Amino acid sequence: MEMELSRERTALVVIDMQRAFLEDEGSLAQAGIDITGLKAAMAGCKRLLASARQAGVPVIHTRYVYRPDYADGGILVNYIMPQLREVDSLAAGTPDIEIVDELAPVDGETVIDKNRPSAFYATNIEPLLNGLGVDSLVVCGVTTNICVETTVRDASQRDYKVFVPKDATGELEQLRYDGALAGMAWVFAKIVDTDDVISVWGQGNQ
Repeated sequence: MEMELSRERTALVVIDMQRAFLEDEGSLAQAGIDITGLKAAMAGCKRLLASARQAGVPVIHTRYVYRPDYADGGILVNYIMPQLREVDSLAAGTPDIEIVDELAPVDGETVIDKNRPSAFYATNIEPLLNGLGVDSLVVCGVTTNICVETTVRDASQRDYKVFVPKDATGELEQLRYDGALAGMAWVFAKIVDTDDVISVWGQGNQ
């Protein structure tokens, strides 16, 4: 039986569309990282948000946030990308952690802060989804290979039906983008286009 997308019992999860990742003044760009591939996710996410809001589909945003002293930075900050400290990347209380204005949450939408790639790790997203009666997720945002894919895998292991609009995710390198989509498509999610979702939810304000 193939998974079919619906507006009922479905939530939109928008992953980490923050200034750190998407703005030239953000910490990744300041650390010398080319964020062009991440910006590519913005148009699709904007369309999905408009459609979800019009259709009454619950929206959950996530933010990647560390303590200012990076005591919770773990392996990523301390060993893999220590340069993040030098630009105060994703530090609580800084503009870096804020969701970009174009995709800012509106009243009634939940924002979940996390300090690891998965939106399910040490957060309250699962009881929230249970309370909403959700059994299906549309997951978009950045980065495709890290936070999107890790969240999708965790959701699938909890038996949520997961749909990933490939044109509403972004990655720093094409190779990792392609690999992440291929990995999610086998067992963990159904890869779709933004247009596929909007055709079910309605057009929204485009």
